[in-house]
Amino acid sequence: MSSLQHLLDKNRSWAQEVQQARPDFFPTLARQQQPDYLWIGCADSRVPANQIVGLLPGELFVHRNVANLVVHTDLNCLSVLQFAVEVLKVEHVIVCGHYGCGGVAAAMGDQELGLIDSWLRHIRDIRAQYLKELAEIPDKDKRVNRLCELNVIEQARNVCCTNIVQKAWRRGQPLQVHGWIYGIQDGLINDLGLNVSRQEDLHEAYRIAVAPFGQA
Repeated sequence: MSSLQHLLDKNRSWAQEVQQARPDFFPTLARQQQPDYLWIGCADSRVPANQIVGLLPGELFVHRNVANLVVHTDLNCLSVLQFAVEVLKVEHVIVCGHYGCGGVAAAMGDQELGLIDSWLRHIRDIRAQYLKELAEIPDKDKRVNRLCELNVIEQARNVCCTNIVQKAWRRGQPLQVHGWIYGIQDGLINDLGLNVSRQEDLHEAYRIAVAPFGQA
């Protein structure tokens, strides 16, 4: 017997419950997926994308990695983005980080961690960009959380700057990019104010989003 039999049992119980509640659910799901949203989030197991926005399987297309990065050399992320935009025709791309992110916290320090250091370099570059603002936050946890916010905003901006999104906007495809952050402590999502639906709005939306509170 598999050492993970308890998970297989839970799967069967879940499938049975769903089928009893909605007999057409799995046949409909098997025929097609038509999500309106692409979620780019953190791989943290405490941030289950579908559940925290109350959507069912098939309603949210999901890509996750450590610290929800959108790197222009990451073919995995870019392939997901291209499929979502050009094939599924999603209307919203949501970059959602979370407070207390371990990847962001690790990037706040300079300790060598191994292979992941190359990945965290992208966040350390953001830390360097906002070093003065971050240094003025005396509380360590609040400082990490501010970098979590700035990281989301920068990654959402990276989404906007991809040729995938740029081409979609040029051809008039309805597409909005959003920067959100999730609080594990209370289960609530905060909109960080970067909501862009066309290239012309990106600069101003970004300027306002990254401004310290009250200084926009």
